[in-house]
Parts: sequence; C-alpha cells; structure tokens
Amino acid sequence: MTVSYIRPDKDFDGVYEQLKLINGYVDQKGISIHEELVDQTSQSKRLIDRDEVVRFFRTLNGDTLIVYDTWTLSSDIEDLVQMFSCLLKNNNTIHFVKQGVVIDRKSDTMVVLGLIDQLRQVLQDDAKKGIGRPRGSKSSSKFDIHLDSILGLLKKGKSVSEIARVLGVSRSSLKDYIESRELKEVVNGVIGASDEEAEAMVVSTIKCPTIDISSKEAV
Repeated sequence: MTVSYIRPDKDFDGVYEQLKLINGYVDQKGISIHEELVDQTSQSKRLIDRDEVVRFFRTLNGDTLIVYDTWTLSSDIEDLVQMFSCLLKNNNTIHFVKQGVVIDRKSDTMVVLGLIDQLRQVLQDDAKKGIGRPRGSKSSSKFDIHLDSILGLLKKGKSVSEIARVLGVSRSSLKDYIESRELKEVVNGVIGASDEEAEAMVVSTIKCPTIDISSKEAV
C-alpha cells in the first residue's frame, strides 16, 4: 500500500501546496497512491500526544509512505528519529518529495542522517533568530492560485520571464515567489536528478560542528 501523508504548518507549506507537489512527484514516478492522510495536528505537539498518527503508522508494514519533507513527520528531532527508526524497522519505504530521495532499511546511513541534519539546521537557525518566521516559512501569496500552472511550465523548462508573460504578472514578483518556495529545486529534484545525485545532494548539506577560535583566544 502507498500512503501520502500531509501535515500542514503555518510556518511551512499548507495542504494545497503539499498535495500539488506530491501529485507532481507521483505522476512523474508512475506511483499510485492508495490512501491519503491529512494530519491537522499542531506541529507543537510531540509524538506521544499524536495518538491517531501513531496508531496509523503502526499499521504500516512493508508499505510506502510519501511525504513532502522531513518536517512533515515532525519538527522535533527526537520524534523524527523515533519515527524513522520505527518506519524503517517495519520494512517501510519513505519518499521525500522535496529532496527527491527514497529511504528504506538498505539505505546509506549518511542519507538518513543528512535528512535529519537538514531539519536540525532549520531549527537551529530559527533558534538563533529568536523572532520572526522560520527559514523557509511561507506566507500566503497571490500566486498560490497559479501554483499548478507555474509547476507545469517549470517542468517544461520555461523561464521565469516566459511564465510571467503567460500569467500576465510581474516577473520580479514571480521570481521571488518561485525562489521562496524553492519550486525550481523541487521540479529539478523530481525530474532532473537521478537517485544517486539526489542522495549525494542530501549528504552534501550535512554541517559539522565548528569552534569559534577567535572568541576563545579573546578570553
């Protein structure tokens, strides 16, 4: 069984955006979705308080789960690690649409760690900022109604200028919209990259700890 799991969040992507991107992905890959779960549980809730999702995920065994990004499963690193561990332990396969990466029990450990580290970096950046919307967060836009058309034209290799002319909108505003939602990266991940290239890109995003030598010397 193939299940798409959608969990909207006000600071990331809503149901509509995730649906469109997941549908584009499965169409490209020739995958049929048998069940769709939209989880309206707040991202602030820990896994222990998400009874319906825990029960549902425990029924999965040897199945395929399709999600847009790691934060969809959880924006808490501890919970995410537990979900990864349990899903993979039960021989499930997980597709991450944004990264164009598929993981299962046989996956390279570095790819799995790379996915977790991407979320860690987002959360770390948010903590440093302290205020404002998280990195990658998306407010509503007048272009949301054109998302289908924009994705379709990007898949055909159309430039931002060409798309702006087709839609009759400002090129600069459209460019900002496409960049803020990383639509080119999503489309390229779905269409352009091989499995090996997608995995390599995820691994390359891992950041190792650094030490601020200058501040230590100043003490």
